[in-house]
Amino acid sequence: MLNYFKPAVLLLLLLTLLTGVIYPLVVTAFAHTFYADKANGSLLYDTKGQAIGSALIGQSFTQAKYFWGRASATAPYPYNAAASSGSNLGSTNPALMVAVNARVKTLQAADPTNKAAVPVDLVTASASGLDPHISLAAADYQIKRVAKARNMDENKLRELVNAQTEARQWFVFGEPRINVLQLNLALDQATR
Repeated sequence: MLNYFKPAVLLLLLLTLLTGVIYPLVVTAFAHTFYADKANGSLLYDTKGQAIGSALIGQSFTQAKYFWGRASATAPYPYNAAASSGSNLGSTNPALMVAVNARVKTLQAADPTNKAAVPVDLVTASASGLDPHISLAAADYQIKRVAKARNMDENKLRELVNAQTEARQWFVFGEPRINVLQLNLALDQATR
């Protein structure tokens, strides 16, 4: 019996050291060496060097002078990364329709002169409930409101939106999109 016990314990210790200590240290060192920004949460900073958010997690913007992002499906607080989950509401679920209608009314109240159809990504949550991006249509829908709130020329604002537009991944996957936090940071810097 002891003949089997000693090698089993040694193997357990060796594998614990290898997979529980050495491997995580190597992977962490690799990530911090070659992907330091991503390994540290893709944090974004204001002009004072203060971390104000992550490029990977949406944030709640409600002031008229900012672009608004997608709805958050996290509870009890919006854009809570610790509570990431989808709403799991089907397209025929009455609760989804109530939430979408409430979001449409909020957007229309923020800009009563805008009679365009509200883009779907402004009134629905993403699969994770944390998506930091909006479509070009969603940004375009908000340009008049933001320009008016900032007393800014719409064409200049459109140029800023175009400069912040991210292309399809590897020019193939997904659609062009805009990171709302990065756009709002660029907007704050442009209007100082």
